[in-house]
Amino acid sequence: MPERDEPTGALVRPYAVTRGRTRPKLEIALEALVETTVRGRSGIRGGQGGSEHQYIAAMCDNGRVQSLAEIAARMQLPLGVARVIVADMATDGLVAVYEPTSLEDETDAVGTELLERVLSGLRRL
Repeated sequence: MPERDEPTGALVRPYAVTRGRTRPKLEIALEALVETTVRGRSGIRGGQGGSEHQYIAAMCDNGRVQSLAEIAARMQLPLGVARVIVADMATDGLVAVYEPTSLEDETDAVGTELLERVLSGLRRL
């Protein structure tokens, strides 16, 4: 009789990282940009947080702003898991999250800069 298919670590572990939580503390858009804060940088050097926290903080450090979608893809995590982890980090002040702005105001310099940063990030992929 064949053995039962049991879940592998790859299927279980991402949700174990979030302690089974599927809802983030903050709503973060898929295209929101994430950047490591000063507090996040010092946390990396001090070895604080789990390996996922350290990886995200290192990935989004030194001007390398990443979108939530890029973080999930690079870490090979489901988007929901990445969203929960990044939201936790934002709540703890380890990362800054820049939500997309409305395109209704075309003179908005911040919106234009945000789009340019997203485009730049996509080109680097």
